[in-house]
Parts: sequence; C-alpha cells; structure tokens
Amino acid sequence: MSQSDIDPPRLYAAREPIFPRRVHGWFRNLKWIIMAVTLGIYYITPWIRWDRGPHLPDQAVLVDLANRRFFFFWIEIWPHEFYFVAGLLVMAGLGLFLFTSALGRVWCGYTCPQTVWTDLFILTERWVDGDRNARIRLWNAPWDARKLRLRLTKWTIWLIIAVMTGGAWIFYFTDAPTLLGNLFTGQAHPVAYITMGVMTATTFVFGGFAREQICIYACPWPRIQAAMMDEDTLTVAYRDWRGEPRGKIAKGEATRSDGGDKGDCVDCMACVNVCPMGIDIRDGQQMECITCALCIDACDDVMDKIGKPRGLIDYMALKDETAERAGEKPKSVLRHILRPRTLLYFTLWAGIGIALIAALFMRSPFDLNVTPVRNPLYVTMADGAVRNTYVLRLRNKQGAKHEFRVSVAGPDGTAPQGAVLLLEGLTDTTIPVEADTTHSQRIYLTAAPGSDLAEGGQAELTLWVEDAGDGVKSSIDTVFHGRGE
Repeated sequence: MSQSDIDPPRLYAAREPIFPRRVHGWFRNLKWIIMAVTLGIYYITPWIRWDRGPHLPDQAVLVDLANRRFFFFWIEIWPHEFYFVAGLLVMAGLGLFLFTSALGRVWCGYTCPQTVWTDLFILTERWVDGDRNARIRLWNAPWDARKLRLRLTKWTIWLIIAVMTGGAWIFYFTDAPTLLGNLFTGQAHPVAYITMGVMTATTFVFGGFAREQICIYACPWPRIQAAMMDEDTLTVAYRDWRGEPRGKIAKGEATRSDGGDKGDCVDCMACVNVCPMGIDIRDGQQMECITCALCIDACDDVMDKIGKPRGLIDYMALKDETAERAGEKPKSVLRHILRPRTLLYFTLWAGIGIALIAALFMRSPFDLNVTPVRNPLYVTMADGAVRNTYVLRLRNKQGAKHEFRVSVAGPDGTAPQGAVLLLEGLTDTTIPVEADTTHSQRIYLTAAPGSDLAEGGQAELTLWVEDAGDGVKSSIDTVFHGRGE
C-alpha cells in the first residue's frame, strides 16, 4: 500500500507564490481607471464638507452612530427609515446578479475591494522589487542586505497603505478632521484604535500575502456564481479550436487562422504569467478565474507581434463556442446581454430603485407617534366631563426649529362635538420643536358632559399635526375611552 493510499486527501493546497507580469492593453487600462476612481472615492469621501446648518454635522457622508442617523450629502436617514438601507442592500445583490449573469465575475475582476487593494499592493511590489523575473529571482535568492532592504521598503509602503485604509474607514463614523487630531494626540476612543488596527492588519495580510487565497478559500462567491451564469453569459475563454495544437510557429507558416493545421497559440505562457490567480485559461473555465481579462491583453499583444488575428483569448459565451466551432457567426454582445434573465434582474433592480427614490421624496419632514395613557383609561371630571390623556412624540427631521399645530378629528373628518384639546404646559395647541430633535408632549382631550364621546364606549379618533410653516400635514389614529367602556 502506497503512502498516498494511507494519507487522507488535503482540503487545502499549500500556496504557490504568484508573480504577475506587467501587461499593457485596453482591459489593464480599464482596471487602472477603476482602481483610481474607487480608491479615490474611498479615501476622499470622508473629507468632503456639506453645510447642513448650525445644528447638524457638516460631513457629506457620515454614519452617526451616536445620534443614530446616516447622512449622505442632502439626504438624512433616521433609524426608523432603515428600509432605505435594506432596499440599497437588495439593489446591490440584484446588481451583482445582473452583472454576473451578463459578464461573469466582472465584479471580482474589477471592483471587488480585495482585487483593488491587491492590484495596489502588486503595483507597489513591482515598483520596489521589479517586474516578474526580478521578483522571482529575489524570492529564490538567499537573505542578504539587499533582500532585507527591499522587503522592509515594500512592507513599509504596504503598512502605510493599510493604515490609510483603516483610518479612512473609521472617518466615516465621526467627524474626520476632529478624529484625525484625536488619533495623533491619543484622545480618540479606544474603539477607533481597535477598529483601525483590525482594518490595518487585514488589509496588510489580505492584500500583501493572502491575495488569491482569499478569493479561492474565503470568498463564497466563486462557488455560487454558477447559479447566476448560463450559456449566454460572456466570460473570458480560450478558442482552443483555433489555438490547438499549440507550439512554435515558423515565419510565414500557416496556422488555423490562415487555413492551416497548426494552432495560433505559440505556447508563450504570456496569459499565465500575467494572471493574478496563477491559472492557465487554456485549461478551460475554472473557479479561480476572476474575469479580469489581463490574459486577453497579453494574448492580443502576442498575436499582434506574430501577425495573427486578435481574439484567441476573448470574452465569449458557450453558445458562441458552439457556433464558432461549426463555422457560424457568433451572436452580438448586445444580444447576449439583453436576454430574459438579465432583463428580469434589471427590471427588479430598477423597480426597487424607483420605489426608494419615490419614498425618499414623499416622506414627511416630521414623524409622530401617540400613546394613550391607560392607567387610568379615562378620568371623570367634577362637572361630569370625561378626559383622556395621551403622550405625543413629535420628531422634527428638519434643520431648523418648527412649530406644529395639533388638532383632533372623528371618523367623519370633523372635530368631535364638545371635545376640548389641551396641551400640557402650553397656552394653545401649537408645539415648538427644535431642529433634529424629538419632543414628547402630554395631551388632554376632554369630552363635554352628556356628549356621545363622553357617554359612549371606545371611539376612533384621528390626531392631526400640521407644520405651521409650510402647511405639511400628517396624522395618526388613536382611540377615546368614554364611560360606556
């Protein structure tokens, strides 16, 4: 019995270091642009100012946990409006389904934070250690003063990037300039230092050392993406019917693209050497492929040099493969994208987005909640009148002080006959509420002696609140308890 029969199969393969080679091309340039834009948004956004008046923070994007609010430029989300956040999360999920159904793992290849920061770390590594061959030689070289110097230089830059990443994250949760000063003077809350430390450590390890291991072992998306893809999904693939059999090509030798028997692939390994996941796309579709398309740029560059048509490695669908093998013309990109599944995802995505926008513009600038005092349900006054007590909580979500008028109406929309509304501590029915605060007001509703409201049982009422400034109204239903209860 061999040793392989005794040892159980390994669930985790030891990491083989990957040294991606520099590549130039359309997809690489697109990745540079996306990396610059996404990193710029992440690092700069906490420092954008937005004037909301004297009572509100002037940070454009702020998750204010202390006051339980979320600010996004002119939008202010309160805790009870969490459905906006839930809706955005649903839209993000549907958007991921949409892009995966149309273009495979395009999210993973271009905008996933792990991919973006890994690209930045590899760029730093290339600046310090050199391109692929230089990095391989340095990896295999014994430790000496030069290797130690290069390693310390690279790790220091990685650590600076990681600290900036962790620091930028915590700036989203409090005023960024104030927190920055407190961090340097040691006056920041311990939670800020802990969070920054965790974010720094994970960025440093994930982007510098784990890299593709996070995508393969830690991320669940590669294992569920197949459910989002079908034979019309465009993804990076190798045209083996054109490239095989691969091998060196003599000058002027006919290949598949010229009608010959030899494949166009010269087996230069350029597609493998530029892959950040270290895979060979010529082996077919693989879970590790993040659809970054750098292999397309590398292969197209080689095809240009040997005078062969581009597209040996390209974005294509399984249906295209079947059609091209049969000598037929493949479907257009637009027909691949605009199909029932993607249209359904887009319709759901757009529908939720429109609903959220409508809810955002239709929401009231103030909220109210009323709670009847049930101990006792009612009080009989000396003259026989019946009084009910309520607690009205009025939240002014505007950036200025407003006054609100309170009134009561019966089921028919008119004021109950013989009912008198009084507000504790106020001379009339107008409540002043400061900006961005919740005011709790005790209300007394008294029914005249002998009235239907006083002598009856439980009666339905509507409490109306009107903004005295702009006339916006809102209502809430409640009940009145009479002696017949």
